[in-house]
Amino acid sequence: MKLRAQFSVLTCVLACAVCLLGQETSSSESELGAGVVLIHQGRLDEAVPHLLRARGYAASFNLALCYLGLDEYGKAASQLEMLRASGHDNAGVNNLLAQTYIGQALTTQAIAAFHRAEAQTPKDEKLYLFIVDACTDQKNFTLGLQIVNEGLKNLPDSARLHYEKAMFLAQTGNDLESQTEFSVAANLASGTDIAYLVLAQKSLFADDLPEAVRVAREGIRAGNNDPVLLDLLAEVLIHTGALPGQPEFIEAESLLERAVKEKPRYSTAQIALGRLYLMENRTADAVLHLETARRLEPQNRAVYANLAEAYRRLGEKEKARQMLKQLGNLIENHP
Repeated sequence: MKLRAQFSVLTCVLACAVCLLGQETSSSESELGAGVVLIHQGRLDEAVPHLLRARGYAASFNLALCYLGLDEYGKAASQLEMLRASGHDNAGVNNLLAQTYIGQALTTQAIAAFHRAEAQTPKDEKLYLFIVDACTDQKNFTLGLQIVNEGLKNLPDSARLHYEKAMFLAQTGNDLESQTEFSVAANLASGTDIAYLVLAQKSLFADDLPEAVRVAREGIRAGNNDPVLLDLLAEVLIHTGALPGQPEFIEAESLLERAVKEKPRYSTAQIALGRLYLMENRTADAVLHLETARRLEPQNRAVYANLAEAYRRLGEKEKARQMLKQLGNLIENHP
């Protein structure tokens, strides 16, 4: 199960972008404004043309943000390196640049950019979390653990960073250490929304599925609409054998629908919901969510396997063959 950090790349600079709107006084301000609105709506590909027609720091920064969100890492890097060269060597630029290099598997450059950003804002928890999120997306758990440890030197009482450390340790087979970190995070987060996510994950990695379900349900009843928690509970319910028509299946489906509404760019939940719709023979609905997931995470094999089955059921044999071909290419290139 692929689990992402709580904070998305998009959220990183929205507030910054809005503030910069008031500072940009050129004739391109309307284009910049249109681009920022589209970023807020998650419509990154539509924002790009507006930002290309705009000028200034805010336009270039948000254009890089869009390219990063669209996985066009080379274009994002070019924008960000241009900003650095023109005197904008700040924490925001270096933060996005580190994420871009992680996407390109340029670890040395990513670490250098991270260290520049860290030196500029060492107490900014989100700095570490955004870069950790990029490491999670690329399954670079070793680098993610390094970033988390650097963050904990400056923010030793960060529940979120301890949680991310526990996740990296769990995914690299350090089970005992991960359980210790989960406990530390839970104690630091006591009484907050993140505590439910921490305890649910702790139980899940300890193979205590009933406790994971209990904690997740308690958190959701308490008003926690964290898409990761919603997805976690849904996938555990399905993993334990829930079938269409059963109360647990209906609950899981409702949870995933809430998760994708809260965070449309959360590919894990999009894939899971597509699978459930396939199980119910809601094939057209399944394709909608699986194609969304394919745009968000084009390297995920599960997307293509499920899309191939969906298109086969719809009688679209050529599209089904295309999905299987792309799946084969992924397996060949990333065994």
